[in-house]
Amino acid sequence: MAQLGPISSLLTDLGERFRAAGCEIALVGGPVRDALLGRVGATQDLDFTTDARPAAIIEILGGLASAIWDVGIRFGTVGARIAGYECEITTYRTEHYDRASRKPVVDFGDTLEGDLGRRDFTVNAFALQLPQMRLVDLFDGTTDLENYLLRTPGQAQDSFDDDPLRIMRAARFAAQLGFRVSDDVLQAMHEQAERITIVSAERVREEFMKTLMAPDPRSGLELLVETGVADWILPELPALRLTEDEHHRHKDVYEHSMMVLEQAIDIETLHEPVSGPDPVLRLAALLHDIGKPKTRKFEKDGGVSFHHHEIVGARMVKKRMQAMRFPNDTIDQVSRLVELHLRFHGYGTGEWTDSAVRRYVRDAGDQLIRLHKLTRADSTTRNKRRAATLQQAYSGLENRINVLEQEEELAALRPDLDGAAIMRILDLSPGPVVGEAYRFLMDLRLDRGPLGEEQAIEALLAWWAARR
Repeated sequence: MAQLGPISSLLTDLGERFRAAGCEIALVGGPVRDALLGRVGATQDLDFTTDARPAAIIEILGGLASAIWDVGIRFGTVGARIAGYECEITTYRTEHYDRASRKPVVDFGDTLEGDLGRRDFTVNAFALQLPQMRLVDLFDGTTDLENYLLRTPGQAQDSFDDDPLRIMRAARFAAQLGFRVSDDVLQAMHEQAERITIVSAERVREEFMKTLMAPDPRSGLELLVETGVADWILPELPALRLTEDEHHRHKDVYEHSMMVLEQAIDIETLHEPVSGPDPVLRLAALLHDIGKPKTRKFEKDGGVSFHHHEIVGARMVKKRMQAMRFPNDTIDQVSRLVELHLRFHGYGTGEWTDSAVRRYVRDAGDQLIRLHKLTRADSTTRNKRRAATLQQAYSGLENRINVLEQEEELAALRPDLDGAAIMRILDLSPGPVVGEAYRFLMDLRLDRGPLGEEQAIEALLAWWAARR
């Protein structure tokens, strides 16, 4: 009750209104669970369940809610803003998936007990009846909370069969709250893994990203891999568990990727500029080496190579993220980072030329800060001296970028002459040749730095004469 103090008046007012209308209402799910866990500030969105039908809910909320929306009304859910909180009030219901459909079938129910029995896990099957503030725990969820254990109110097989997305939620709660899954839940995840394919890609992606953005995504991701669920939603991840060669000379790429993800999460808050949880960086860290299985080659000396795995990996990232219905800009950002994650190592640890620095900045574009963080996170060597050398070398590169940034405004890197000037000087109409000239001047800018208009015109005319 202490945790729910900030919303106590809201709960009382809402409960009294529904009781006056002859209806039941209860706070359910995450807000009750978080209050029991003592998660301060975790309650932002509030979920309620009631025996009132949607039309009656809207009528009861009149004068109390500052806004009401009915986007989910066909599923029995009315949304409202009450006292600054986003609230969803849903009619008691039962819900299941038709085996051939991606959309749930929803039927209204008549009892709180029936509604709680259809919820995903016992730790989410609490209800706080309003306005009397009476806790209802029909499935011993409090004991499971104390033990940080995920169980289902009924048979796990039936629960996941009714709503396969609950398989993903198990991984999310492991990552978000540190829960472990019960043996029957683990077995059901194994046996029902393929069933996740009937859920829409958008809903799967949303749960996957909640897992990835959790405080400990590794535990949730490993659960998806170990149960075979990842084989159906992100098969490139379990594919990283490469078999060692006979000489045991190359490390487990799967383990390496998990370490890079963990280090990237640390760098989010430890390396300037501090960003907080960054979905693009985390995706790039997790997927940066997914091109290795396809490019793995056993060399004659017993070693293993993965030539051009960053190029192959960038293409694979685009294809997988498109299948998961990620926004195009996110796909472009992640694939760019994957493509560039080895660029730093290509220059070695020696002194970078100004030209190399400019090209690095130009190719990274608006992903330069993330590329800095990803490259640092990608060092997982246990050799402390080598790790320190790599970090020092990258610090040197960042310093060089900062110096050139101040001298040349690298963020706005462009040729000394624009397209209009090129056409005027060479007496050209718009067309491919203008693009060729522009690229020539850009390469010149990258190699030699700012030339000024006079030298740029001289170089352009020399290029044009040689080309003709």
